[in-house]
Amino acid sequence: MELDGIAAVVTGGGRGIGRATALELAKRGANVAVAARSTDEIERVAGEVRALGRRSLAVACDVTDPKSVTDLAQAAIATLGKVDILVNNAGIATSVPIKHQTLEEWNKVLAVNATGPFLCAQAFLGPMAERGFGRIVNVASITARMGAPYIAAYTASKHALLGFTRVAAAEYAKKGVTVNAVCPGYVDTEMTTNSVQRVVDKTGLADEKALLAILKTANQARLITPEEVAYLIATLCSSHAGGINGQAIVIDGGGLLA
Repeated sequence: MELDGIAAVVTGGGRGIGRATALELAKRGANVAVAARSTDEIERVAGEVRALGRRSLAVACDVTDPKSVTDLAQAAIATLGKVDILVNNAGIATSVPIKHQTLEEWNKVLAVNATGPFLCAQAFLGPMAERGFGRIVNVASITARMGAPYIAAYTASKHALLGFTRVAAAEYAKKGVTVNAVCPGYVDTEMTTNSVQRVVDKTGLADEKALLAILKTANQARLITPEEVAYLIATLCSSHAGGINGQAIVIDGGGLLA
């Protein structure tokens, strides 16, 4: 298996893209630490990883809290021996016109989506560089490559994450560590379900028509599955992907041709 003997940490690992990524990495041979704020969900995913024959642990973690991130790193290393892969997947989204955007909500979105990956990367980059191998994949969004109405905080946070990705890639390019971003369009996850519900509540459209309206804004023909995103993430984590660094790879079925 291509990731046999590799150890990974996946934040936001209790559901959606995070869960799919933890399982895909495990299927390729990796041992996986699953982190999120929801203990029940990550315990369940860690059990699924162990059922695949890999070592796993669930770590409750708030990625915006430096001590919580330090505790995550210590727990992962204590159980898995090292961490070769970090997948920064934890994220939140809001939808509100700029004139109604509160500073509190703005700061919260930036803290989770941009500061969280920065803190997690800080915790793991040094040891990766010392060993001469590491893979960091930041889960951004197509909004890191474009703009759209009503999602100022979310879009700003993903642009920030993409900028951080490129800087980290440049700093560690000669140390065996790659840092890339994946930029999914609308994915079949709870986050998209919540977006659909907001459209339903605001417009009175049926769920199916609300989803079609959302997909149309991104020129998507269908929802991307979490497993499709996980496959891309796991591929970027391979030892064979060392030539891919500092990239923002869009996965939306061809909606954003850039």
